Amino acid sequence: MKYIRYQKDDKIHIGVINPGNTTITPLEYDTIFDAIENESDVKAKIESLHDYDIVKLSDVKILPVCTPSKVVCVGLNYTDHAEELNMNLPDEPLLFIKPSTAVIGDHDTIIYPDSSKQLDYEGELGVVILDKTKDTDDATSHIAGYTVVNDVTARDLQQKDGQWTRAKSFDTFAPIGPVISTDIDPMTLNITTSVNGEIKQASNTSNMIFSPRKLVEYVSKIMTLNPGDIIATGTPPGVGQLHVGDKVSVTIEDIGTLENTVKK
Repeated sequence: MKYIRYQKDDKIHIGVINPGNTTITPLEYDTIFDAIENESDVKAKIESLHDYDIVKLSDVKILPVCTPSKVVCVGLNYTDHAEELNMNLPDEPLLFIKPSTAVIGDHDTIIYPDSSKQLDYEGELGVVILDKTKDTDDATSHIAGYTVVNDVTARDLQQKDGQWTRAKSFDTFAPIGPVISTDIDPMTLNITTSVNGEIKQASNTSNMIFSPRKLVEYVSKIMTLNPGDIIATGTPPGVGQLHVGDKVSVTIEDIGTLENTVKK
């Protein structure tokens, strides 16, 4: 199922995207995570809904699917990306963190900072954490579902600093959404990134070095993961530059498309 968080009539709601991806069934839960934990009831509601229950997707503002306390990112996690860079495969994940203040949603604006001269896209699969998770050896029960992430990076600042915090942490540098998708196999998904309609990245999550499950277990042994935290699982080959006015779209099979425009 595809869960969405949206704003309508100045109120925040959650719902499920219906087949066809044009309408929403509103849900009466406080959070998406409450709905996911009661998914059998959600399915029953959808089966019994009436036409007047439906909300048009075009009539709402899509919000970030959750409000993570942190976005934990993986630096190199695709075999084809490692081949592209002529790098050895890592023995363990390389991690860094984006702050919660970097998070924006689908169709929100990526702001090109004055201090950077090279802004890059990095399309990624995001793992959404369901509940408080620490030292787990069974990640499956702690995963709410999967979403789309664009790990926007000020590449020139990353190279200048020698570490990644500034380059990855500007406000608007973590677009996430538009939905959380459950009941999918995260290791069989096509992933593409397009800029102004031209495909720049194209791969499949089967090329991941460390699976989402392994990443959750690894990260949870370092830090506590909170409900709504995101693990961005790394980017495939084809990373490249964004310019002011560009429209960047990251599409992952069985989840959807995250689209944002770059502005100064």
